[in-house]
Amino acid sequence: MTNIYCSQGHQNPSGSRFCLQCGEKIGSVPTSGNSGIQAGQTLGDRYVIIRQIGQGGFGKTYLAEDLNRFREPCVLKEFSPQIQTPYVVQKAEELFQREASVLYKLQHPQIPRFRELLRINIQGKESLFLVQDHIDGETYNSLLNSRQKQGLKFTETEIRQLLQQILPVLEYIHSLGVIHRDISPDNLMLRSSDQLPVLIDFGGVKQVAATVASQYYQTGAITSPTNGTLLGKIGFAPPEQMQTGMVSTHSDLYALAVTMLVLLTGKQPQELIDTYNFSWQWRREISLSSALGQIIDKMLSPIASDRYQTARQLLQVLNPQPIITQPITQTVNHQQTQPPTTATVAISPPKIPTPVPEPVIIPTPSQPGIWTGKNVLILVFVLTIGSYLHWQKIKPPTNNLQTNNPTIVPSSNPTETAKPEVTFSAEERQRKQKLKDRREELDINYKFYVTLVNQVFREKYPNLKGRILTDNPEDENLRTEWDQTAAEVLEKLSAITSDSRSQLGNYTGDERAIWQFKINQINVGSRSLYDLGDAAFFSEFPEQKSKSFIKQPIGQVWYAFVNDQFNAILDKSIFERIVFPEGATGKTVSGTLQPGKGKVFIAGLAKDQNMEVNLEANSKVLLSIYSPSGKIVLIEDSQKRTVSETLPEKGFYEFVVVSKASESVDYQLTVTAENPSEPEPSATPIEEPTPTETPTPESN
Repeated sequence: MTNIYCSQGHQNPSGSRFCLQCGEKIGSVPTSGNSGIQAGQTLGDRYVIIRQIGQGGFGKTYLAEDLNRFREPCVLKEFSPQIQTPYVVQKAEELFQREASVLYKLQHPQIPRFRELLRINIQGKESLFLVQDHIDGETYNSLLNSRQKQGLKFTETEIRQLLQQILPVLEYIHSLGVIHRDISPDNLMLRSSDQLPVLIDFGGVKQVAATVASQYYQTGAITSPTNGTLLGKIGFAPPEQMQTGMVSTHSDLYALAVTMLVLLTGKQPQELIDTYNFSWQWRREISLSSALGQIIDKMLSPIASDRYQTARQLLQVLNPQPIITQPITQTVNHQQTQPPTTATVAISPPKIPTPVPEPVIIPTPSQPGIWTGKNVLILVFVLTIGSYLHWQKIKPPTNNLQTNNPTIVPSSNPTETAKPEVTFSAEERQRKQKLKDRREELDINYKFYVTLVNQVFREKYPNLKGRILTDNPEDENLRTEWDQTAAEVLEKLSAITSDSRSQLGNYTGDERAIWQFKINQINVGSRSLYDLGDAAFFSEFPEQKSKSFIKQPIGQVWYAFVNDQFNAILDKSIFERIVFPEGATGKTVSGTLQPGKGKVFIAGLAKDQNMEVNLEANSKVLLSIYSPSGKIVLIEDSQKRTVSETLPEKGFYEFVVVSKASESVDYQLTVTAENPSEPEPSATPIEEPTPTETPTPESN
């Protein structure tokens, strides 16, 4: 009987319509590729193709059964050059032989065993296959997708366990001079039999393919490759790997850190990194212990020399005790074709060791007579006390800033050993309690509050960038500054309405589309809305002018201020339509503007009319005028007090006045036009700027 498999590699009896393990409809799974390899075909008189299970830039991957090993499932990874010349075929085989010799050296229970390098001529085309053991299990990407359907993600405990189990594997391959190059949730599998992570799909195959292509193109046969080759996944590989192809042991650790963040947050790398300054913003999505947070930040340092350089170094940080290294002999099973080998790997001790006294050697009669019963008892007592004190020293703290008011500032030198419990002064405890009460009163999400204050604090004290504040006495003054910054931020956030505050941390670009659609219905464009929102936001956070902040935590505050202005336009508290009295050629409107406040007016005017606008107000009051279609800006954020124009369009013109004064100011706006006429009901629709043209807070 021939077994059949779903896309996850689960084995099912012949004739199954649905996978017995995951429920996938097997009939929908492709059984062959376009290379002429069909399901049921036997390659090399040994491997029966079951189905295609993947496809990459250099070939396809197939699930097969090994006829020489009682139909054991195995994986065939194909490299089929698009250009078939004697040079390409010869060079590919040479390099694949070298790569195969590397894979052959990898004898570790958490790495698929390499079986052989297979060369096949299929329909006149040379193809090379790497044959490896098949792993019965699921990729971590598949596991994450399944959890997300249930509203779940990986926990910090699970990620710590994953680190403990996969780092010894990396230490092993690195000790042999092998770099994986392509670590991601797709290339880590959780094996069903023992629930251990398995490292698959080494990037050396891609390196071989890229080298073959590069050397072939340099022969002059053709001028340039049709497509560039990137080794490693964008977002997972460190910058230097994607830019130059340079890899090292810390390259794998960088990719492992990104993998952990994806599993913890359920977000892809491009959703977690600020593309403006290439800083990771994962703390918006999840709150971790400060210890693991510091470890991740160090692993993701943009400067390669600032990262952990080896897996052993990282293991020692995770377990601040000596790592016991001992030989592990692989168990011989029915799948092995090679004799058992011995590989040296790091065995990590338990996370929280139980205090056990050092062993006491009781002397034999031939030993010196100093080992009296009394001396033995003394030695036992001393060693027991010493062991206990050592355990107390490494015991994790029960009180830290994350419990009360964390200052999670990325650090390139995370503390590697937990510190003893520290008690804050009565004054500091009282201060932190007030902050907690105020935050809860304003109904601000705790995680967002921490990331926002951290950003403002770092910008206020740039010399502390990369430093994490500890709960030690020497950082008491800095903690006071952080708390003062937090109090100032909370006070500024109190200017936002409760409805808009409650959404802080959850605003997305979708809000802009909603704002635009609804205010367009009353002939107001998004430029006017942003003028009002910017005035309110920069009144409270003037230091953000000319900064690219929209994707930073402070950008969420901008959204909240704009949302308030949006609601105020809809309820007409800051929106008014100017209608000329019958027989008049103009109208005057007036009012008082509070600091950071503004108002938008619209007036229906005709094309070719001569319009004049006069504004009487403090110099801190700015004026903007936009055409009905939004294509023409007559003036913007201007201190001009008189504007004369021959109108280019027919429709509703927008007049925006905003105050940048620190006190309330009065204004008087007069709009006059010759032979004014109301536009027809089908006034010129507002043509909002495209996303690349849309005024954003960065440009103001």
